[in-house]
Amino acid sequence: MFNLDTLVRENIKRLVPYSTARDEFKGEATIFLDANENNFGSPLPVNYNRYPDPLQWKLKYKMADVKGVPPQNIFIGHGSDEAIDVLYRCFVNPGADNVVLCPPTYGMYEVSAHINDAVIRKVSLTEDFQLDIPALQQAIDGNTKLIFICSPNNPTGNSINRSDIELLLNNFDGIVVIDEAYINFSRQKTFIQELTEYPNLVVLQTMSKAWGLAGLRIGMAFASEDIINTFNKVKPPYNISQATSELALQALDNVSQVNEWIREIVIERDLLSAALIQLPEVLEIYPSDASFILVKTTDAKGIYNHLIEKGIVVRDRSKVELCMGCLRITIGTPAENLHLLEVLKSFNLKKETPVSA
Repeated sequence: MFNLDTLVRENIKRLVPYSTARDEFKGEATIFLDANENNFGSPLPVNYNRYPDPLQWKLKYKMADVKGVPPQNIFIGHGSDEAIDVLYRCFVNPGADNVVLCPPTYGMYEVSAHINDAVIRKVSLTEDFQLDIPALQQAIDGNTKLIFICSPNNPTGNSINRSDIELLLNNFDGIVVIDEAYINFSRQKTFIQELTEYPNLVVLQTMSKAWGLAGLRIGMAFASEDIINTFNKVKPPYNISQATSELALQALDNVSQVNEWIREIVIERDLLSAALIQLPEVLEIYPSDASFILVKTTDAKGIYNHLIEKGIVVRDRSKVELCMGCLRITIGTPAENLHLLEVLKSFNLKKETPVSA
């Protein structure tokens, strides 16, 4: 039986969070002399001399309208990486508790685990990049606090079988974290609508991918109000700047533009996949529900270096478990994808051209 109180670290239960000047003040005022801000303003066209809302309520209310969940079920982080780190700091006792990771997957789960001195248990995905449920069940014990599942998965691009995730949610007494950074490009529906069904569910999303705001670093966690309140105790008091919040609010007014980009990226993903598989260096293109494709090649390192020489950067994933010989290629604009194909065709010509004596 899931019981959040038994999962939260004892020091976090006792923690009295930092109380900001803006937390303590309620009501209306015209003169603020409480937070040691510079009351003369900022040396910028727009004044940023006031500390921002520590809980980003305007952004949460706007996000709630877009996502269809109450604002109190939303955590806004400095990228999804902050939410990942907060999960460790809230629930994983250093050196004692363990987390389960399912490689190949997003590397920050493991990096954050090492930073927080968590015990890592790895249960590799199957050959078709799905959860190995029997192995997962064997890996879990009384000290397992978190299971991270990336769906659609990075770097493989596929969505994880929904029934397998539901099986874990129904049978694991810890927290199941579903990272949906690429959900906008997927045929699968989000797990956000299942928050009331599963108290042990945390869903991560981001504005870095479909929303095109990677430079602003805005990540979201969706969970029960109790879990979000625990996050808010641990996070830095002003983790999201006023400028970032304002720009994110503007972006949320342009849902139609984002949806159009998503449609274009999915179309380009299919077109690029169909063209790449015709190349002699391409052995396989794995099914993708993301904004990238994983491409198995005859010479990942050679192709990667050739692309770099031509000013094109892709990700060499050939040393990642189950991804031998693979490149991860982000879906670009039609012009970028066309140029990529032209350069890849020149790689084959390069190999065939004899070196002069």
